[in-house]
Amino acid sequence: MACSRGSSQVLKKYLVIVERTEAGYSAFSPDVPGCASTGKTKEEVKRNIQEAIAFHLEGLREEGYEIPEPSIRLK
Repeated sequence: MACSRGSSQVLKKYLVIVERTEAGYSAFSPDVPGCASTGKTKEEVKRNIQEAIAFHLEGLREEGYEIPEPSIRLK
């Protein structure tokens, strides 16, 4: 799961899919279309996707787009 703070500073957790590749790992979130990242290790790809999601959502906010809600809710 990757976390991001929304404009109201509410912490949102997004499902992240991590896949093994020939060069290391790749990650994406089905809830944040167009946002993906890579890394040589699992730890690196997890850090990278968290940064990528935060950056992507910041851009959406700045452009006036709605921030996607996580599709999976943890209880």
